[in-house]
Amino acid sequence: MPDSDQSVTPGAMSETQLMKFLARGEVCRVSCLDDDGWPYAAPVWHAYEDGGLYLVGREEARWAHYMSRNPQVFACIDTVVEPNKVLIKGLAEIIETPNIGGKWVPIARRMATRYLGPDGPTYLEPTMNDPRWLIFIRPESIKTWTGNFSRLQ
Repeated sequence: MPDSDQSVTPGAMSETQLMKFLARGEVCRVSCLDDDGWPYAAPVWHAYEDGGLYLVGREEARWAHYMSRNPQVFACIDTVVEPNKVLIKGLAEIIETPNIGGKWVPIARRMATRYLGPDGPTYLEPTMNDPRWLIFIRPESIKTWTGNFSRLQ
């Protein structure tokens, strides 16, 4: 139960609240279909830019291979303690197949900073020669919900 002086108004997020929530660095669970038609889900870092989600995956990431064969995806970004959720249904676009030094590098560096702090890019440095995919999820629909507007304002 919230404190009496805390405003709790469950409902959809405003565009500003959505941008603030997605900038926080919550893990995204992305779902796609495997080659046998079974649902496959994986936790991934994301960057919400250009109106959709960028995902950077290592060459061997199964989810990236599956998306390259079937672009229908669903993403869930949510929190429990501060109840918020963003559900994105969309199509995956392969921007880059696995490569070294592609467009994925600056996006991955921004992700590493957001998820790990100012020293985050040092996490990437030892693996910069590992080929990576760059995938963009173009939303067909975005549904949001927040249980507490005051925490996202």
